Amino acid sequence: MAETQSRLGEANQRAQAKVDKFEARRAELADAALSTLSRLGYARTSLRDIAENTEFSHGVLRYYFDDKLDLITQCIRQYKAVCVKRYDVATTTAATQDELLDGFIAQLSETLVAETHLHRLWYDLRSQALFEAALRDDVQKIDSDLEQMIWRVVARYAEMEGGSPKLSPKALYALFDGLFQAALAQVVAGEDTAVSEMEKELRALFPAIA
Repeated sequence: MAETQSRLGEANQRAQAKVDKFEARRAELADAALSTLSRLGYARTSLRDIAENTEFSHGVLRYYFDDKLDLITQCIRQYKAVCVKRYDVATTTAATQDELLDGFIAQLSETLVAETHLHRLWYDLRSQALFEAALRDDVQKIDSDLEQMIWRVVARYAEMEGGSPKLSPKALYALFDGLFQAALAQVVAGEDTAVSEMEKELRALFPAIA
C-alpha cells in the first residue's frame, strides 16, 4: 500500500513538473513576442509575424498557443502582473503622503514614457474584447487587478491622514485610467507636455478623493 502511494506521488510530481515546464515555456515565448505585438498591434499581428521577428518558429508558437488570442492574452497578463507589483512597492514603502504620491507618480510617469507601446497594446486589446468574446475574461480579470491596485494606493494615502477614499474602487479606477489613457494618447501624438500635465492632474486629484 505504501509503495503504491509512493509511486502515485512520484507520478503526480512528474506530471506537475511537465505542466510547470510547459507553462514556463509559454511565459518565455510570450515575453519574446511582446515587442512585435506592441509595435504592430492586435489587428496587424499574426503568429507568423511574431515568428519572423523572434528566434522561435511558427511551429513552436502553434504548439504552445492555440491561436493569436491565446498568445496575446498571455503577453498582456504577464506584463500587467508586473505593473501591479510596481505600484504596490510604492504603497508599502512610503512613510508619508508626499512620499506615497511622489513614488506612485514617478512610477506612472516612467512607465508611460518607457513602455508606451505596451500600454497602447493593452488598450487595443481591451477595445477588441468588446468584439472578441474569447478575450473578455482575461481583460476583465486584468481590469479588476488594476482597479484593486489603484484602490490600495488611494486607501493607503487616505489612511495616512486617518481618512478613507471618498469614491468607490470602480469610480477611482475610471478616474485614474482615464487620465492615464489621455496622457498615453498625447505621448503617442508626440506632445511634450503629456507627462507633466498628467502629474499635475494627479497631484490635484489625490487630496480631492481621499
